[in-house]
Amino acid sequence: MKHVTILSASVILALSNVAVATAQDGSMSFFVTSEGSGDGANLGGLEGADAHCSSLAEAAGVTGKTWAAYLSTSDTNARDRIGAGPWVNAKGETIAESLDALHSEQNRISKETALDEHGEMVNGRGDDPNRHDILTGSMPDGTVHEATCEDWTSNADDGSAMVGHHDRMGLDESAEAKSWNSSHPSRGCSQTALQGTGGDGLFYCFALQ
Repeated sequence: MKHVTILSASVILALSNVAVATAQDGSMSFFVTSEGSGDGANLGGLEGADAHCSSLAEAAGVTGKTWAAYLSTSDTNARDRIGAGPWVNAKGETIAESLDALHSEQNRISKETALDEHGEMVNGRGDDPNRHDILTGSMPDGTVHEATCEDWTSNADDGSAMVGHHDRMGLDESAEAKSWNSSHPSRGCSQTALQGTGGDGLFYCFALQ
């Protein structure tokens, strides 16, 4: 006697959703790190930051890609490190089609789209704890700002790093408060200092296209 297994519509839908999610995860080319180095803005320089991006992506099941942290240093502009685009998040949503779009009002970065490598939203303003200060060391156009915590090698209580707000929210309605990559300098480079202004040492990761 043959046994016939009949799947309910809800089970079929659930399985379909799993397949779609897997496909979307594989196409991911942009995310906010779910965690920082744990050592403030000391990321081990650009090399350490890039390695952190790769490690998180691979742990989330996205392999075979070259990842770069969106960070500027004294001799490197963040915009020159990340390829030409387009970039999509873990849910397959396009963040920006190109470098010019990324650094303009055309980008689609928001709390709902600037997801971590697992496709989860990152805490923003109004959440506990607030983690919306994202390390960039950059000006609005993606070029270097002087505040880079010694090119991402310092965890001192002094110094500072330029940060952006992934949730596009701040203390007021100014362009700076809503900037994803150049909102304000941190109060210091240590983990405690970064957390003091609503951060956690997180940064953006982009896959080179």
